[in-house]
Amino acid sequence: MLKRLGMILLCLFIIAACEQPMSKGKLKKVGLLIPETINDQVWGTKGYKGILKIQSRFNVDVFYKEDMNSKMKVERAVKEFEQKGVNLVFGHGSEYAEYFNEIADEYPDIHFVSFNGDAEKPNTTSLNFKAYAMGFFGGMVAGHMTKSNNLGVIGAYEWQPEIEGFYEGAQFENANANVNIQYVDHWDDDSRALIILNNMVKRKIDVVYPAGDGYNVPVIEKLKEDGLYAIGFISDQSDLGENTVLTSTVQNVDSLYELIADQFNNGKLKSGNVSFDFQDNVISLGKYSPLIDKEFISTLNEYIDRYKKTGKLPNEQ
Repeated sequence: MLKRLGMILLCLFIIAACEQPMSKGKLKKVGLLIPETINDQVWGTKGYKGILKIQSRFNVDVFYKEDMNSKMKVERAVKEFEQKGVNLVFGHGSEYAEYFNEIADEYPDIHFVSFNGDAEKPNTTSLNFKAYAMGFFGGMVAGHMTKSNNLGVIGAYEWQPEIEGFYEGAQFENANANVNIQYVDHWDDDSRALIILNNMVKRKIDVVYPAGDGYNVPVIEKLKEDGLYAIGFISDQSDLGENTVLTSTVQNVDSLYELIADQFNNGKLKSGNVSFDFQDNVISLGKYSPLIDKEFISTLNEYIDRYKKTGKLPNEQ
């Protein structure tokens, strides 16, 4: 009886231990800099969810600051983070790579992490999404579902690899597809994006890829009003309307934050530029609309599985 009681207590102890947050290693406190807001429901929100995941898993204090859109603001925020004992700082955008390169030497006890930039100092890392493939598969869906053979991309900047990927994917799936690409030159200018969308609708474009995190929601809402289709961006945006959002090109930023914090905590976070793709389970396609035929979905999933295994897209032998 005593032996059985001892075993029960041991099991309860093990279960309780498993439910506790991970014990602290190198990670002390975490800071997050957001260029706009955490309430955009897309990019900024994902960054915020990322540090909340870190807080929960590692049982550390986390801090965030919004509207960090200039070097002066960033320098002031980092100084404040240092005073609070922060030793891992995420800059939630490509602009932070340059800022961090300039100030990293002043804060040798802080590791700085940015996105889609060029990290040059030993205590800086840039996380780069290899977004071409997600654009390619999203383009395939658009090319398959268009009725007019006219597709549109409302991009933020010309350098976005997902835009070229979308074009190539649409052409692979539908040789008759015409892809009109226009740029907002800003992540968040929804007024400009809606003007572009209005012109696209006049040109009989019936599937649009709004590849900007601050304006894609209003663009999708307008497409819904007009009975047209969208490919969501960054988040799985099927909740905006499964008969409008055919699928989404998803970047699981919040999961990536947790992965980076784990690497830092264990002293394994690399300096320099680090890339992530489908194979790392931080990029995926979102939920498929019920309007898409199951045979196509099955074929597309096979292509994605092949890409994960071989790194080759459907148009590559």
